[in-house]
Amino acid sequence: MNAYTLLPFIVLIAAMFLMTRSAKKKQQQAADMRNQMQPGSGVRTIGGMYATVKEVNEDTVLLDAGPGVDLLFAKNAIGAVLSDDEYNRIVHGIEHDLKSDTGIVPDDASSLTETDETDGSADAAAASDDKIDLGKKDAAEAGADDQPKKTDGDSDAK
Repeated sequence: MNAYTLLPFIVLIAAMFLMTRSAKKKQQQAADMRNQMQPGSGVRTIGGMYATVKEVNEDTVLLDAGPGVDLLFAKNAIGAVLSDDEYNRIVHGIEHDLKSDTGIVPDDASSLTETDETDGSADAAAASDDKIDLGKKDAAEAGADDQPKKTDGDSDAK
């Protein structure tokens, strides 16, 4: 056999090796994430339930899903360990306090300009009085086309 006939087999084996390597890497990252769970951490299960970790054992996790509701899950059923901010945002609807952050760019540029607001409102009122041509016909021009439009079923033949 020559090298050209072996080339497709070599490429196939290399592709299989790379796919299994990436899958093992993802499994290892998921296992590391599950091993980093501590009591008090917010988690999301693979079924989509959000809860707080109450106790971590060898293969199981005891979750607090609400007042008086403790659930026992396998460690493999934990889909994600969430940060405190993310858990509070999702479960309790508590947004992160943006006022404490500095250097945030505002949504609009009005606070970045140093012009007086009274001058801007006069310019805006003057600009709204100007007519803008949107390509529509006036009522006088529309009267020229009073004939009804033909539809698919209409014809001129009588």
